[in-house]
Amino acid sequence: MRQFFFLGTAVIGLAGSMPVAAQDNALGKRVERLEKEMRAVQRSVFPGGSPTFFEGEIAPDNTPGERARSNAPVIDLTARVDALESQLQTLTGQTEQNAFQLRELEKKFAAYKAEIDKRLDEPAAAAEDAVTPASLPATTTASAAPAKKPAPKPAAKPSAPDAARLALVKAVEVPSTGNETKDAYDYGYRLWDAKLYPEAQAQLKSVVAKWPQSSYASFAQNLLGRAYLDEGKPSLAAVAFYNNYKDRPSGPRAPHSLMYMGVALDKLGRKADACKAFRELDDVYGDKAPQDVRTDAASAKTKAGC
Repeated sequence: MRQFFFLGTAVIGLAGSMPVAAQDNALGKRVERLEKEMRAVQRSVFPGGSPTFFEGEIAPDNTPGERARSNAPVIDLTARVDALESQLQTLTGQTEQNAFQLRELEKKFAAYKAEIDKRLDEPAAAAEDAVTPASLPATTTASAAPAKKPAPKPAAKPSAPDAARLALVKAVEVPSTGNETKDAYDYGYRLWDAKLYPEAQAQLKSVVAKWPQSSYASFAQNLLGRAYLDEGKPSLAAVAFYNNYKDRPSGPRAPHSLMYMGVALDKLGRKADACKAFRELDDVYGDKAPQDVRTDAASAKTKAGC
């Protein structure tokens, strides 16, 4: 009878400990799952950081009394799970908020870029349509009666202005240092400096087309815009400056082109767009822009009323 009593006591004790063991096992799996999720969130929110999971904020309480009970490990584990869930929810919310803000910024930038592209394409197209090529011959109405074959005429001598222009171009020395790219750009610069703007434009365009990846392409495209601007063609100048900034934002003359684009737009009477260009110069380059660009931009902004 006494043996049966001890056996019954042992069975009752075992039955009482089984739910606690099962609960420990379930909570252990829960903690393991949460720790894996927390490490994944950490890698997303803190890239490059330590992948080691940090210790729980709730440490075990070693004080005697309540913590000495048999279910104290379960209470500690439950508290740690609650802390992990709270931290995971906070980090997940921050990640979703950052992703939303990034998408909104990308949308705004795309809309602004599309607007600038559209506005700059309009004056360029209008300016190109307004140009009549000087090389097109004038058409005349032919007589209805058959005409005799005209006698060959001697070749016409070049007019005085053309000869004078050719003499000016020939007076510009063609550099020959052995650096083909630099020589080509320097020749375009010398033509521009001599105020031979159409010839300078043709030379600078060839530099950009032949060496688009060279740093000289940034110099040449910017100087092309200045040649248009100096010739009194601000619409073509604005397009040239914008293309240099858009295609080569890290080029050595990108800040200059963005500043001069504002100047060209101001000359076109589009002061609001000019002010946008000056603001973008401050936002994108700021103090990294060369001092001469910042000085000229400050004067141009005052003139445009920005």
